[in-house]
Amino acid sequence: MIKFFLMVNKQGQTRLSRYYEHVEINKRAMLEAEVIKSCLSRSKDECSFVEYKDFKLVYRQYAALFIVVGIDQTENEIAIYELIHNFVEVLDKYFSRVVNHVQFGQSAHHFG
Repeated sequence: MIKFFLMVNKQGQTRLSRYYEHVEINKRAMLEAEVIKSCLSRSKDECSFVEYKDFKLVYRQYAALFIVVGIDQTENEIAIYELIHNFVEVLDKYFSRVVNHVQFGQSAHHFG
């Protein structure tokens, strides 16, 4: 099950957040800061799946944009990884300027 969905820039600023289970507002900021730090500190050669507390993080980077999805232990990481890409393709289709900011660099993918 998806717990949350975040879009974050390289400076660590949250651009979009959606929670699918209740998290208190004051705890969201702390959770987002820790999650963002975990993902942004990783190199491009590292796996895009991260164990974090009692859930997993699946993230993808498109140019200066990181999309991070928090999932429970039973969710399929590769399916979420593809979901992220499909989401970005939909954004690109409906908002033509997204293509200027989001690049579909399909070089090496790291599944762990």
